[in-house]
Amino acid sequence: MKKIVLSAITALILVFGFSGASSAAGTTYKVQKGDTLWKIATKNKVTVNQIKSWNGLKSDTIRINQVLKITKPKAKATAKKTTAKKAPAKKAPAKKAAYKTMTVRATAYTAGCKGCSGITATGINLKKNPNAKVISVDPKQIPLGSKVYVEGYGMAIAGDTGGAIKKNKIDLHMPTKKKALNWGVRTVKIKVYY
Repeated sequence: MKKIVLSAITALILVFGFSGASSAAGTTYKVQKGDTLWKIATKNKVTVNQIKSWNGLKSDTIRINQVLKITKPKAKATAKKTTAKKAPAKKAPAKKAAYKTMTVRATAYTAGCKGCSGITATGINLKKNPNAKVISVDPKQIPLGSKVYVEGYGMAIAGDTGGAIKKNKIDLHMPTKKKALNWGVRTVKIKVYY
């Protein structure tokens, strides 16, 4: 009888122990060698700014074995049950757009220039990923890690900065020098997604 009870208790501990571990595993991520915030954000379909906010990070620096929250922390439930009559339903406020629209001056660049490392400010290796849609931005105007739709270029990630990129200027990464020169300088509309 003791063996049966002991076996049942052990089975329960294992079942509940592993189910708790799997739910926690989906909300955190342990940093591995070679990880960047951009890589982690892309893999988990969130933005770099969200990861930084959820983890109280002031910079893009992360450490191996650091555990990061990769989902929005849930607010603690503090609602109390009441027996009062429900108030009439109110109309939901109109949803704000999940993006802001800007008109910018867009130039183009390539990672293949002499002396260029090809590594962006957020850790994207453009030499290994020449077709990556990455733009350089002024982080005061467009947060790094944001998704940005650029008219005539497509959906891109705000993944780099540049000394000449200030205010309403952006620089688009192109896979070749020829494509960068063909782009030239254009005034385009963009949508910055939050």
